[in-house]
Amino acid sequence: KSEMMSSLDKLIRVIGILLIPIGIALFAKEIFLVGRTVQETVVSTGAPLIGMIPEGLYLLTSVALAVSMIRLARGKVLAQDMNCIETLARVDVLCVDKTGTITEPRMEVGEVVYLDEEKYAETEITEILNAFYQAVEADNDTARAMQKKFHGKSSWHAQQTIPFTSATKWSAAVFPGHGAYLVGAPEFIMGPRYSDLKEAVDPWSAKGYRVLLAAEYEGVPDQKGLDPRRVCPMALVLLSNRVRESAPKTFRYFAEQKVAVKVISGDNPVTVAEVARQAGIQGAERYVDAATLQTDADMDRAVRTYTVFGRVTPDQKRRLVRALQRGGHTVAMTGDGVNDVLALKDADCGIAMASGSDAACHAAQLVLLNSDFAAMPKVVAEGRRVINNIQRAAALYLVKNIFSFFLSIISLFATFPYPVTPLQISFLSAVTIGVPSLFLALEPNHALVKGKFLTNVFRAALPGGLTDLVVVLGLEAFYLVFGFTTDELSTMSTILLVTVGLLVLYQVCKPFDWKRRVLMGAMTGSSLVAILWFGGSFGLSPLTLQSLLVLLVFLCLAYPVMSVLLKICQAGALLWDKARRMRRHR
Repeated sequence: KSEMMSSLDKLIRVIGILLIPIGIALFAKEIFLVGRTVQETVVSTGAPLIGMIPEGLYLLTSVALAVSMIRLARGKVLAQDMNCIETLARVDVLCVDKTGTITEPRMEVGEVVYLDEEKYAETEITEILNAFYQAVEADNDTARAMQKKFHGKSSWHAQQTIPFTSATKWSAAVFPGHGAYLVGAPEFIMGPRYSDLKEAVDPWSAKGYRVLLAAEYEGVPDQKGLDPRRVCPMALVLLSNRVRESAPKTFRYFAEQKVAVKVISGDNPVTVAEVARQAGIQGAERYVDAATLQTDADMDRAVRTYTVFGRVTPDQKRRLVRALQRGGHTVAMTGDGVNDVLALKDADCGIAMASGSDAACHAAQLVLLNSDFAAMPKVVAEGRRVINNIQRAAALYLVKNIFSFFLSIISLFATFPYPVTPLQISFLSAVTIGVPSLFLALEPNHALVKGKFLTNVFRAALPGGLTDLVVVLGLEAFYLVFGFTTDELSTMSTILLVTVGLLVLYQVCKPFDWKRRVLMGAMTGSSLVAILWFGGSFGLSPLTLQSLLVLLVFLCLAYPVMSVLLKICQAGALLWDKARRMRRHR
């Protein structure tokens, strides 16, 4: 589960466990010490227990996530796991493939560079490649582009074909009477002899071309390994993908949002680095050949240093994702092929292109139905909207829970009654929590997500909960001194709790826009109407002049008390963060 849902589960589990002993203790106190009847005890015990339950919070969270899934679906993004919406909003490293993500999925064959025209003439190479791609199955974008270019009919019949794999990075065909031929990555076909071709290959790679080597092989190729001495280079075939028009804008957005981008590709690192540079990815000049990364320690150093990783095998993609996670990062991985499945499954959030393989789409949590990476900023923004708004709404819920918990504990050791009834708790929840949280959870909010969910919520809720506790305890003291009736205490406490709840809502709504002003005004007006004209329906009774004056005093004290407690809590949070950072450095 995502952090937010795990935090909510933990919160509800803890509250559920605490309710049992507190409920038993309160019930026993009311029966044996206060001397109330069973009916009165059930009502008086029910109020604090109901107050401790964040009723509706889980439902609100589920509704907000469901609405996000609907919004994403309208934007042609399929969320196969509801929790991934939150996860992607927390991502700080995004791993992307070159083909299909940075570039358009269609690949085109450009120029053919002939290496030895005396031995292998242009017409002969064309004939060989026509026969080769008539025999070999075109099961990837590169092979399909080559087949489209070399589609001539051939009378040659292949005795044996060896398909392309991500491990070998070449394919082969054996034609009786004509020889055996290879097409694939020059580094993998030539092996130790690659230095013979390096000067011919590098200039094209530096321009962003994918370079394939067509070569003749003396004997029958073995998929377990080639003998470089038997390889006779014939030509270099240059392929290109156009960088997506939207790519620079998309990667600029991630740079502004402090999300690091790592380009992981099976192509030559020089080629990938040039394409990344054209797409506007920061740090594209820092590239490495993944073949040089053997151990986990190498991987850990590489992810801290490099942006572009070339010649990456499927297993290395997974190891790179794990190395980033070991570094404390939340990692999203995009991919469209079978070779991306391992990394997609291990990433915190896997993102697949619908135009890719079925295996990649099934392994990913998000599928871009238009296969357009430009949809990613909208997905991230939607996740941030959900998390930030649920944090706002959860703070409203926990104000009541914090107050009820502490007051319940204090009530166990005090002689005064619990000041509010279950009906009044419901009224309080409706006007200061339920209705406002629904609107706040669905409004736009694209701010950067920081910190832990539960920590953020408690920091926002604690000042309000403590303010409720301080002012209600003050009322309880006046109740004991002046001898107010329990109905008067209940009425004053309810009005005071509603007022503090509206003050908390005021803090949560900052900064105000017209919608939040309307919401604040509507909740304040509804509270006044309910108290003044429908108070009897919520168990509120008329107040005497003396009790009304006491209530006015505490209403005036509510905001100053909350301001002081807010400053104390903020100072405490800063000290806590500072101490935690010091512990990390140690």
